[in-house]
Amino acid sequence: MTRFRALLLGLVALFVAFVAVEYFRPEPTDWRPTFINRDKIPYGTYALYDQLPTLFPGQPISTVRLPIANQLLPGLGVDVNPDTTIGRDAPALRPGRASYLFINDGFFCSPLDQDALLRYVARGSHVLITAENIGGALLDSLHLQLRPVLELDSLLLLRRLRRGGLPAGGSARARTTTLTLVNPPAGAAKAYRFPAAEVAYFFKATTGSRATVLAHDARRRPVLVRVPVGRGEILLSSTPAAFSNLRLLRPATAGFAFAVLSGLPAGQPVFWDEYQKQGPLGEQSLLRVLAAHEPLRWALWVGLAGLALFVLFEARRRQRIIPIIRPLPNTTLLFTSTVASLYQQGSNHALIAEKKIGLFQDFLRTRYHEPGLDLSDEPTRERLAQKAGVPRPELDELVRRMNRTLTAPQVSDEELLALSRAISRFRKQSA
Repeated sequence: MTRFRALLLGLVALFVAFVAVEYFRPEPTDWRPTFINRDKIPYGTYALYDQLPTLFPGQPISTVRLPIANQLLPGLGVDVNPDTTIGRDAPALRPGRASYLFINDGFFCSPLDQDALLRYVARGSHVLITAENIGGALLDSLHLQLRPVLELDSLLLLRRLRRGGLPAGGSARARTTTLTLVNPPAGAAKAYRFPAAEVAYFFKATTGSRATVLAHDARRRPVLVRVPVGRGEILLSSTPAAFSNLRLLRPATAGFAFAVLSGLPAGQPVFWDEYQKQGPLGEQSLLRVLAAHEPLRWALWVGLAGLALFVLFEARRRQRIIPIIRPLPNTTLLFTSTVASLYQQGSNHALIAEKKIGLFQDFLRTRYHEPGLDLSDEPTRERLAQKAGVPRPELDELVRRMNRTLTAPQVSDEELLALSRAISRFRKQSA
Protein backbone atom coordinates (compact mmCIF):
# COMPACT_ATOMS: atom_id res chain seq x y z
CA MET A 1 0.00 0.00 0.00
CA THR A 2 1.40 3.33 -1.00
CA ARG A 3 1.69 6.23 1.36
CA PHE A 4 -1.01 8.19 -0.48
CA ARG A 5 -3.52 5.35 -0.19
CA ALA A 6 -2.80 4.95 3.50
CA LEU A 7 -3.37 8.64 4.08
CA LEU A 8 -6.60 8.53 2.11
CA LEU A 9 -7.81 5.49 4.05
CA GLY A 10 -7.03 7.26 7.32
CA LEU A 11 -9.04 10.31 6.28
CA VAL A 12 -12.01 8.12 5.33
CA ALA A 13 -11.84 6.32 8.69
CA LEU A 14 -11.78 9.65 10.55
CA PHE A 15 -14.75 10.88 8.58
CA VAL A 16 -16.75 7.73 9.31
CA ALA A 17 -15.88 7.99 13.01
CA PHE A 18 -16.97 11.63 13.08
CA VAL A 19 -20.30 10.78 11.43
CA ALA A 20 -20.89 7.93 13.87
CA VAL A 21 -20.15 10.13 16.90
CA GLU A 22 -22.48 12.85 15.65
CA TYR A 23 -25.21 10.33 14.87
CA PHE A 24 -25.15 8.55 18.25
CA ARG A 25 -24.54 11.68 20.32
CA PRO A 26 -27.52 12.41 22.58
CA GLU A 27 -29.46 15.50 21.63
CA PRO A 28 -29.07 18.43 24.04
CA THR A 29 -32.08 19.30 26.13
CA ASP A 30 -34.29 21.99 24.66
CA TRP A 31 -35.14 24.40 27.47
CA ARG A 32 -37.31 26.72 25.41
CA PRO A 33 -40.69 27.53 27.07
CA THR A 34 -42.92 26.56 24.14
CA PHE A 35 -45.88 25.18 26.18
CA ILE A 36 -47.05 23.36 23.04
CA ASN A 37 -49.24 20.33 23.64
CA ARG A 38 -47.15 18.00 21.45
CA ASP A 39 -43.74 19.01 22.86
CA LYS A 40 -42.12 16.58 25.29
CA ILE A 41 -39.34 19.00 26.21
CA PRO A 42 -39.16 20.25 29.81
CA TYR A 43 -41.29 23.32 29.18
CA GLY A 44 -43.80 21.72 26.84
CA THR A 45 -47.29 20.68 27.94
CA TYR A 46 -47.55 17.17 26.50
CA ALA A 47 -48.02 15.58 29.96
CA LEU A 48 -50.81 17.95 30.97
CA TYR A 49 -52.61 17.68 27.64
CA ASP A 50 -52.38 13.89 27.81
CA GLN A 51 -54.04 13.91 31.27
CA LEU A 52 -56.94 16.19 30.33
CA PRO A 53 -59.37 13.28 29.74
CA THR A 54 -58.56 12.05 33.26
CA LEU A 55 -58.91 15.51 34.81
CA PHE A 56 -62.19 16.22 32.99
CA PRO A 57 -63.89 12.81 32.62
CA GLY A 58 -66.80 12.72 30.24
CA GLN A 59 -66.18 16.27 29.01
CA PRO A 60 -65.39 16.84 25.31
CA ILE A 61 -61.90 18.29 24.85
CA SER A 62 -61.10 20.34 21.73
CA THR A 63 -57.81 21.80 20.54
CA VAL A 64 -58.43 25.32 19.21
CA ARG A 65 -56.27 26.68 16.38
CA LEU A 66 -58.40 29.78 15.74
CA PRO A 67 -58.50 33.27 17.27
CA ILE A 68 -60.82 33.69 20.24
CA ALA A 69 -63.40 35.62 18.22
CA ASN A 70 -63.49 32.92 15.53
CA GLN A 71 -64.00 30.25 18.17
CA LEU A 72 -66.67 32.08 20.16
CA LEU A 73 -68.34 33.99 17.28
CA PRO A 74 -68.70 31.29 14.61
CA GLY A 75 -70.44 33.64 12.18
CA LEU A 76 -67.23 35.63 11.65
CA GLY A 77 -65.47 32.89 9.71
CA VAL A 78 -61.70 32.47 9.71
CA ASP A 79 -60.59 36.00 8.84
CA VAL A 80 -61.10 38.52 11.64
CA ASN A 81 -60.37 42.23 11.65
CA PRO A 82 -58.64 42.89 14.98
CA ASP A 83 -59.54 46.57 14.86
CA THR A 84 -63.28 45.89 14.80
CA THR A 85 -65.15 47.21 17.83
CA ILE A 86 -68.30 45.64 19.22
CA GLY A 87 -71.35 47.78 19.82
CA ARG A 88 -74.89 47.01 20.85
CA ASP A 89 -75.44 44.83 17.79
CA ALA A 90 -72.62 42.42 18.73
CA PRO A 91 -72.50 39.04 16.94
CA ALA A 92 -74.15 36.14 18.72
CA LEU A 93 -71.92 33.85 20.80
CA ARG A 94 -71.73 30.12 20.27
CA PRO A 95 -74.31 28.24 22.36
CA GLY A 96 -73.53 26.59 25.69
CA ARG A 97 -70.78 27.07 28.24
CA ALA A 98 -67.19 25.87 28.23
CA SER A 99 -63.83 26.01 30.01
CA TYR A 100 -61.20 27.82 27.90
CA LEU A 101 -57.55 27.08 28.75
CA PHE A 102 -54.67 29.38 27.75
CA ILE A 103 -51.23 28.14 28.86
CA ASN A 104 -48.39 30.11 27.33
CA ASP A 105 -45.55 32.46 28.25
CA GLY A 106 -47.61 35.37 26.90
CA PHE A 107 -51.30 36.10 26.34
CA PHE A 108 -52.40 38.83 23.94
CA CYS A 109 -55.73 39.41 22.23
CA SER A 110 -57.33 42.03 20.03
CA PRO A 111 -60.26 44.20 21.21
CA LEU A 112 -62.62 41.94 19.29
CA ASP A 113 -61.19 38.80 20.93
CA GLN A 114 -61.29 40.39 24.38
CA ASP A 115 -64.90 41.50 23.99
CA ALA A 116 -65.99 38.04 22.82
CA LEU A 117 -64.10 36.35 25.67
CA LEU A 118 -65.56 38.57 28.39
CA ARG A 119 -69.08 38.19 27.02
CA TYR A 120 -68.65 34.43 26.88
CA VAL A 121 -67.43 34.32 30.49
CA ALA A 122 -70.26 36.57 31.65
CA ARG A 123 -72.73 34.01 30.31
CA GLY A 124 -71.39 31.36 32.70
CA SER A 125 -68.17 30.01 31.17
CA HIS A 126 -64.76 29.72 32.86
CA VAL A 127 -61.36 30.74 31.51
CA LEU A 128 -57.89 29.86 32.76
CA ILE A 129 -55.09 32.17 31.59
CA THR A 130 -51.60 31.35 32.83
CA ALA A 131 -48.82 33.49 31.40
CA GLU A 132 -45.96 35.69 32.52
CA ASN A 133 -47.04 38.46 30.17
CA ILE A 134 -50.73 39.30 29.78
CA GLY A 135 -52.11 42.07 27.58
CA GLY A 136 -52.59 45.31 29.45
CA ALA A 137 -56.08 45.97 28.08
CA LEU A 138 -57.47 42.75 29.60
CA LEU A 139 -55.77 43.40 32.95
CA ASP A 140 -57.08 46.96 32.98
CA SER A 141 -60.63 45.74 32.42
CA LEU A 142 -60.19 43.37 35.39
CA HIS A 143 -58.50 46.09 37.53
CA LEU A 144 -55.24 44.14 37.88
CA GLN A 145 -51.54 44.68 37.21
CA LEU A 146 -48.77 42.17 36.52
CA ARG A 147 -45.58 43.17 38.31
CA PRO A 148 -42.09 41.59 38.09
CA VAL A 149 -40.75 39.98 41.26
CA LEU A 150 -37.14 40.86 40.49
CA GLU A 151 -37.85 44.58 40.45
CA LEU A 152 -39.45 44.46 43.90
CA ASP A 153 -36.75 42.20 45.35
CA SER A 154 -34.05 44.55 44.09
CA LEU A 155 -35.81 47.47 45.76
CA LEU A 156 -36.06 45.58 49.08
CA LEU A 157 -32.39 44.61 48.85
CA LEU A 158 -31.40 48.22 48.27
CA ARG A 159 -33.37 49.31 51.35
CA ARG A 160 -31.75 46.61 53.50
CA LEU A 161 -28.29 47.58 52.27
CA ARG A 162 -28.97 51.20 53.24
CA ARG A 163 -29.96 50.02 56.71
CA GLY A 164 -26.74 48.02 57.02
CA GLY A 165 -28.20 44.53 56.65
CA LEU A 166 -27.61 41.78 54.10
CA PRO A 167 -29.90 38.96 53.03
CA ALA A 168 -28.98 35.45 54.02
CA GLY A 169 -26.18 34.01 51.92
CA GLY A 170 -25.54 37.40 50.32
CA SER A 171 -28.04 36.64 47.54
CA ALA A 172 -30.58 39.18 46.40
CA ARG A 173 -32.96 36.47 45.34
CA ALA A 174 -33.74 33.09 46.93
CA ARG A 175 -33.06 29.97 44.88
CA THR A 176 -36.55 28.59 45.57
CA THR A 177 -39.86 29.96 46.70
CA THR A 178 -43.00 28.40 48.12
CA LEU A 179 -46.37 28.70 46.41
CA THR A 180 -49.20 28.35 48.87
CA LEU A 181 -52.81 27.56 47.98
CA VAL A 182 -55.27 29.53 50.09
CA ASN A 183 -58.03 26.90 49.99
CA PRO A 184 -56.54 23.68 48.55
CA PRO A 185 -58.96 21.02 47.31
CA ALA A 186 -59.43 17.81 49.26
CA GLY A 187 -56.40 15.54 49.06
CA ALA A 188 -54.05 18.24 47.74
CA ALA A 189 -51.07 19.71 49.55
CA LYS A 190 -51.15 23.34 50.55
CA ALA A 191 -47.56 24.43 49.80
CA TYR A 192 -45.30 23.64 46.83
CA ARG A 193 -41.69 24.65 46.32
CA PHE A 194 -40.73 26.02 42.91
CA PRO A 195 -37.53 27.58 41.56
CA ALA A 196 -37.66 31.33 42.03
CA ALA A 197 -36.89 31.85 38.35
CA GLU A 198 -40.24 30.25 37.47
CA VAL A 199 -42.15 32.63 39.75
CA ALA A 200 -41.04 35.89 38.16
CA TYR A 201 -44.33 37.84 38.24
CA PHE A 202 -47.21 38.47 40.60
CA PHE A 203 -50.56 40.26 40.47
CA LYS A 204 -51.40 43.56 42.08
CA ALA A 205 -54.97 44.73 42.48
CA THR A 206 -56.01 48.26 41.60
CA THR A 207 -59.03 50.32 42.60
CA GLY A 208 -62.28 48.51 41.90
CA SER A 209 -60.75 45.03 41.68
CA ARG A 210 -62.96 42.06 42.55
CA ALA A 211 -60.15 39.52 42.40
CA THR A 212 -59.82 36.78 45.02
CA VAL A 213 -56.35 35.42 45.82
CA LEU A 214 -56.16 31.64 45.39
CA ALA A 215 -52.36 31.22 45.72
CA HIS A 216 -49.40 33.37 46.73
CA ASP A 217 -45.62 33.06 47.01
CA ALA A 218 -43.44 33.07 50.11
CA ARG A 219 -43.88 36.84 50.49
CA ARG A 220 -47.65 36.56 50.09
CA ARG A 221 -47.63 38.09 46.63
CA PRO A 222 -50.61 36.76 44.58
CA VAL A 223 -49.67 34.41 41.75
CA LEU A 224 -53.15 32.92 41.20
CA VAL A 225 -56.33 34.96 41.37
CA ARG A 226 -59.98 34.47 40.49
CA VAL A 227 -62.02 37.31 38.98
CA PRO A 228 -65.80 36.96 38.64
CA VAL A 229 -67.26 38.21 35.37
CA GLY A 230 -71.05 37.98 35.23
CA ARG A 231 -72.05 34.38 35.89
CA GLY A 232 -68.57 33.05 35.04
CA GLU A 233 -65.00 33.38 36.27
CA ILE A 234 -61.53 34.05 34.95
CA LEU A 235 -58.56 32.36 36.63
CA LEU A 236 -55.28 34.21 36.15
CA SER A 237 -51.94 32.61 36.94
CA SER A 238 -48.49 34.15 36.54
CA THR A 239 -46.66 30.78 36.72
CA PRO A 240 -47.07 28.93 33.39
CA ALA A 241 -44.01 26.80 34.22
CA ALA A 242 -46.07 25.07 36.92
CA PHE A 243 -48.12 23.46 34.11
CA SER A 244 -45.11 22.23 32.11
CA ASN A 245 -43.81 18.69 31.69
CA LEU A 246 -40.91 19.38 34.02
CA ARG A 247 -43.17 20.23 36.98
CA LEU A 248 -45.96 17.74 36.32
CA LEU A 249 -43.53 14.80 36.19
CA ARG A 250 -42.12 15.69 39.60
CA PRO A 251 -44.34 14.65 42.52
CA ALA A 252 -43.25 17.61 44.64
CA THR A 253 -44.73 20.14 42.20
CA ALA A 254 -47.31 18.20 40.14
CA GLY A 255 -50.14 18.80 42.61
CA PHE A 256 -50.18 22.58 42.11
CA ALA A 257 -51.34 22.44 38.47
CA PHE A 258 -53.94 19.76 39.23
CA ALA A 259 -55.25 21.80 42.15
CA VAL A 260 -55.64 24.86 39.92
CA LEU A 261 -57.47 22.88 37.23
CA SER A 262 -59.79 21.40 39.85
CA GLY A 263 -61.29 24.88 40.19
CA LEU A 264 -62.88 24.55 36.75
CA PRO A 265 -66.43 23.19 36.74
CA ALA A 266 -67.38 19.70 35.56
CA GLY A 267 -69.82 18.92 32.78
CA GLN A 268 -68.61 21.63 30.38
CA PRO A 269 -66.62 21.23 27.15
CA VAL A 270 -62.94 22.10 27.42
CA PHE A 271 -61.19 24.29 24.83
CA TRP A 272 -57.39 23.99 24.80
CA ASP A 273 -55.89 26.97 22.95
CA GLU A 274 -52.94 26.36 20.62
CA TYR A 275 -53.52 29.36 18.34
CA GLN A 276 -51.39 31.75 20.41
CA LYS A 277 -48.52 29.23 20.40
CA GLN A 278 -48.67 27.60 16.96
CA GLY A 279 -50.85 29.94 14.93
CA PRO A 280 -53.69 28.85 12.63
CA LEU A 281 -53.74 25.27 11.45
CA GLY A 282 -52.01 24.80 8.09
CA GLU A 283 -50.45 28.30 7.97
CA GLN A 284 -46.80 27.27 8.12
CA SER A 285 -43.75 27.65 6.00
CA LEU A 286 -43.09 25.29 3.11
CA LEU A 287 -39.79 24.44 4.80
CA ARG A 288 -41.43 23.65 8.15
CA VAL A 289 -40.16 20.04 8.08
CA LEU A 290 -36.58 21.21 7.60
CA ALA A 291 -36.96 23.89 10.25
CA ALA A 292 -38.40 21.43 12.77
CA HIS A 293 -35.36 19.11 12.80
CA GLU A 294 -31.83 20.27 13.47
CA PRO A 295 -30.08 17.66 11.24
CA LEU A 296 -32.23 18.68 8.29
CA ARG A 297 -31.50 22.35 8.95
CA TRP A 298 -27.76 21.61 8.95
CA ALA A 299 -28.11 19.61 5.75
CA LEU A 300 -29.91 22.52 4.09
CA TRP A 301 -27.27 25.07 5.10
CA VAL A 302 -24.37 22.78 4.15
CA GLY A 303 -25.97 22.12 0.77
CA LEU A 304 -26.48 25.82 0.10
CA ALA A 305 -22.90 26.60 1.16
CA GLY A 306 -21.55 23.84 -1.09
CA LEU A 307 -23.60 25.11 -4.02
CA ALA A 308 -22.30 28.64 -3.47
CA LEU A 309 -18.68 27.41 -3.35
CA PHE A 310 -19.20 25.32 -6.49
CA VAL A 311 -20.64 28.27 -8.40
CA LEU A 312 -17.84 30.55 -7.20
CA PHE A 313 -14.90 28.30 -8.07
CA GLU A 314 -16.45 26.86 -11.22
CA ALA A 315 -17.19 30.34 -12.54
CA ARG A 316 -13.61 31.48 -11.86
CA ARG A 317 -12.15 28.40 -13.54
CA ARG A 318 -14.20 28.81 -16.71
CA GLN A 319 -13.85 32.58 -16.99
CA ARG A 320 -12.52 33.82 -20.35
CA ILE A 321 -11.84 37.26 -21.79
CA ILE A 322 -14.84 38.34 -23.83
CA PRO A 323 -13.73 39.98 -27.10
CA ILE A 324 -15.15 43.35 -28.03
CA ILE A 325 -17.30 43.07 -31.17
CA ARG A 326 -17.62 46.37 -32.94
CA PRO A 327 -20.93 47.11 -34.66
CA LEU A 328 -21.03 46.68 -38.41
CA PRO A 329 -20.79 49.92 -40.43
CA ASN A 330 -23.78 51.16 -42.42
CA THR A 331 -22.61 49.96 -45.86
CA THR A 332 -25.89 50.94 -47.49
CA LEU A 333 -25.34 54.59 -46.68
CA LEU A 334 -21.73 54.31 -47.78
CA PHE A 335 -22.77 52.73 -51.10
CA THR A 336 -25.37 55.43 -51.70
CA SER A 337 -22.85 58.16 -51.00
CA THR A 338 -20.36 56.57 -53.40
CA VAL A 339 -22.90 56.26 -56.20
CA ALA A 340 -24.09 59.85 -55.67
CA SER A 341 -20.54 61.13 -55.89
CA LEU A 342 -20.06 59.26 -59.18
CA TYR A 343 -23.17 60.88 -60.60
CA GLN A 344 -22.08 64.32 -59.43
CA GLN A 345 -18.74 64.04 -61.23
CA GLY A 346 -20.46 64.55 -64.60
CA SER A 347 -22.02 67.80 -65.76
CA ASN A 348 -25.22 66.16 -67.01
CA HIS A 349 -27.65 65.20 -64.19
CA ALA A 350 -30.39 63.80 -66.41
CA LEU A 351 -29.93 60.29 -65.01
CA ILE A 352 -30.21 61.48 -61.40
CA ALA A 353 -33.30 63.51 -62.25
CA GLU A 354 -34.86 60.51 -63.98
CA LYS A 355 -34.30 58.27 -60.97
CA LYS A 356 -35.63 60.93 -58.58
CA ILE A 357 -38.80 61.35 -60.69
CA GLY A 358 -39.24 57.56 -60.81
CA LEU A 359 -38.98 57.30 -56.99
CA PHE A 360 -41.48 60.15 -56.62
CA GLN A 361 -43.99 58.46 -58.92
CA ASP A 362 -43.59 55.21 -56.98
CA PHE A 363 -44.30 57.21 -53.80
CA LEU A 364 -47.53 58.58 -55.36
CA ARG A 365 -48.71 55.09 -56.42
CA THR A 366 -48.10 53.62 -52.94
CA ARG A 367 -49.28 56.54 -50.81
CA TYR A 368 -52.46 57.39 -52.71
CA HIS A 369 -53.30 53.92 -54.04
CA GLU A 370 -52.87 54.79 -57.73
CA PRO A 371 -51.40 51.66 -59.32
CA GLY A 372 -52.07 52.90 -62.85
CA LEU A 373 -50.69 56.38 -62.31
CA ASP A 374 -50.81 58.56 -65.45
CA LEU A 375 -49.95 62.18 -64.74
CA SER A 376 -50.86 63.21 -68.29
CA ASP A 377 -54.49 62.30 -67.60
CA GLU A 378 -56.63 65.24 -66.46
CA PRO A 379 -58.98 63.29 -64.12
CA THR A 380 -56.02 61.54 -62.56
CA ARG A 381 -54.32 64.81 -61.66
CA GLU A 382 -57.60 66.19 -60.25
CA ARG A 383 -58.10 63.10 -58.10
CA LEU A 384 -54.48 63.14 -56.95
CA ALA A 385 -54.68 66.84 -55.98
CA GLN A 386 -57.77 66.13 -53.85
CA LYS A 387 -56.15 63.13 -52.10
CA ALA A 388 -52.94 65.00 -51.35
CA GLY A 389 -54.64 68.25 -50.36
CA VAL A 390 -52.44 70.24 -52.74
CA PRO A 391 -53.78 73.04 -54.99
CA ARG A 392 -54.30 71.91 -58.55
CA PRO A 393 -52.09 74.64 -60.11
CA GLU A 394 -49.10 73.56 -57.98
CA LEU A 395 -49.54 69.93 -59.02
CA ASP A 396 -49.80 70.91 -62.70
CA GLU A 397 -46.63 73.01 -62.36
CA LEU A 398 -44.79 70.07 -60.77
CA VAL A 399 -45.95 67.72 -63.56
CA ARG A 400 -44.80 70.17 -66.26
CA ARG A 401 -41.38 70.51 -64.53
CA MET A 402 -41.04 66.74 -64.41
CA ASN A 403 -41.96 66.40 -68.14
CA ARG A 404 -39.45 69.09 -69.13
CA THR A 405 -36.75 67.39 -67.12
CA LEU A 406 -37.45 63.97 -68.66
CA THR A 407 -37.43 65.35 -72.25
CA ALA A 408 -34.43 67.67 -71.83
CA PRO A 409 -31.20 66.34 -73.36
CA GLN A 410 -29.17 67.78 -70.46
CA VAL A 411 -30.04 68.77 -66.86
CA SER A 412 -27.96 71.37 -65.09
CA ASP A 413 -27.30 71.73 -61.37
CA GLU A 414 -29.88 74.50 -61.03
CA GLU A 415 -32.60 72.49 -62.77
CA LEU A 416 -31.91 69.42 -60.64
CA LEU A 417 -32.02 71.50 -57.46
CA ALA A 418 -35.31 73.17 -58.51
CA LEU A 419 -36.85 69.75 -59.22
CA SER A 420 -35.74 68.40 -55.86
CA ARG A 421 -37.19 71.40 -54.01
CA ALA A 422 -40.51 71.13 -55.87
CA ILE A 423 -40.85 67.44 -54.98
CA SER A 424 -39.93 68.12 -51.33
CA ARG A 425 -42.48 70.94 -51.13
CA PHE A 426 -45.21 68.62 -52.46
CA ARG A 427 -44.32 65.97 -49.87
CA LYS A 428 -44.53 68.49 -47.02
CA GLN A 429 -47.89 69.91 -48.18
CA SER A 430 -49.38 66.41 -48.53
CA ALA A 431 -48.06 65.08 -45.17
